[in-house]
Amino acid sequence: MTFPWRNDVLRRGTGRPGAGAGAGAGAGADVEAEADVDVEADVEAEAEARVPPPMPAGPGPRSLRRVPPPRPSAVRRHRLRTPEVTARMSGEGERQVASRAGQVRRSPDVSTDPAAPPGSGGTPPGPQQRDDGAWERFRNSPFWPACVLVLILAAAAGLFAGSYTYAMANPTPRNLPTAVVGGYDQARGRAFLDELGRSLGSSVRARTYPSRAAALDAVENQTVFAVFELRDAGRDVVLDVSSASGASVAELLEQAAPQVGAQVGVRVTVRDVNPLQNGDPRGLAIFYISLAAVIIGFVGAIQLSVHARSLTPLERIAFTLAYAVLGGFAIAATVDWLLGALDLPFAESWAILALTMFASGMTFTMFNTLVGRWAMLPTWGVMVLLGNPSSGGAVSWPLLPSALGIIGRWLPPGASVNAQHTAVYFAGHQHAFPFLVLAGWALVSCAVFWTWRHRHPGGREKEESPQDAPGTGTTAEA
Repeated sequence: MTFPWRNDVLRRGTGRPGAGAGAGAGAGADVEAEADVDVEADVEAEAEARVPPPMPAGPGPRSLRRVPPPRPSAVRRHRLRTPEVTARMSGEGERQVASRAGQVRRSPDVSTDPAAPPGSGGTPPGPQQRDDGAWERFRNSPFWPACVLVLILAAAAGLFAGSYTYAMANPTPRNLPTAVVGGYDQARGRAFLDELGRSLGSSVRARTYPSRAAALDAVENQTVFAVFELRDAGRDVVLDVSSASGASVAELLEQAAPQVGAQVGVRVTVRDVNPLQNGDPRGLAIFYISLAAVIIGFVGAIQLSVHARSLTPLERIAFTLAYAVLGGFAIAATVDWLLGALDLPFAESWAILALTMFASGMTFTMFNTLVGRWAMLPTWGVMVLLGNPSSGGAVSWPLLPSALGIIGRWLPPGASVNAQHTAVYFAGHQHAFPFLVLAGWALVSCAVFWTWRHRHPGGREKEESPQDAPGTGTTAEA
């Protein structure tokens, strides 16, 4: 920006006597002294010289009103400036006037270089650059995670319904272990077992035992689900089922065996040697209490990460154990003492439920350490989508698809159902395997969390504000 009135002022100022080339040898000294004049004062003097005084009031046309000439002080200052001082003052004045008038609106990252690429300076961005900018704005907006969650939740809904429907809607026996006592090698006895396997769409694995007592002991150890005692050269069959071993398996055998016996000419008698408790006629109460322990276990860990974010790693493990112990007690007391649905071995059932809740909670904490805010996805997949349908609580393992029947025993929900089922219905025949599975998940989760605890989003050291951190803030600067 230039001042068009400057040359006019200089021309009128040079007409004063003594201002020409005969100024003498003192002109150089005057110019040198004038070069040190304050820039800001000169700019203000120039601005004042440009503003005319108020027009006098009174009648008459505006064209007849006199406009006073510029002030002599401004004329004198301009006359004595060197070209260098004038250029410096001109630049300062342009910036100050332009900024006061609001004519400069430039961000620090905008380039005025004409050779800069489109969109980096004064030139407008191209279509591709505008598209990239819109995408980046969308990625940084709250709509991006919301859209991702919409898709994830829709997929989770389908997977949830599909996993339970696949495992439980139409249970079919794949490999049914049974015990056989008596004349199983007779023609009618073998024909009965073969026809029973064909009617069930599976092969009935018949294990021979020397006596009925040995076969019933195998039922107590949960190695077989039923006992076929063939009498009178295979013409009479006594079927001992165990509803406690698996209500769905027992119901299936009770329906199929008499029909097959009528086809091959064998009389079949069905007995339940280990029935379910009266408060749980369908055998689902154990599945429900195990499901509650699993879900409340990782939901509790989620709530700790949200509402108690500043807990240290050791404190987080301790509080997870605390709500697991209290939660296990609450579940057992509600089902046994309050509702009377199950007659639980209270101490053992409480310990199983507490261990299940702790393993589930620490599993979420482990995934939260590894994958951050998306920890719910693998936790939900392991515990709910895969673990609960394959646990054997709603549908016994022999009726599940083969892969689920094997995988379910190695996951916390299946191990919890197995341990609880044995504790309630097969006292004195408890196995160490389900406890080792639960303890293994808990220990591995704690070890992973402790090893990579610096990656966990919680902790008091991460809650410190920048001004309170050592070496920052006014205190550190002082």
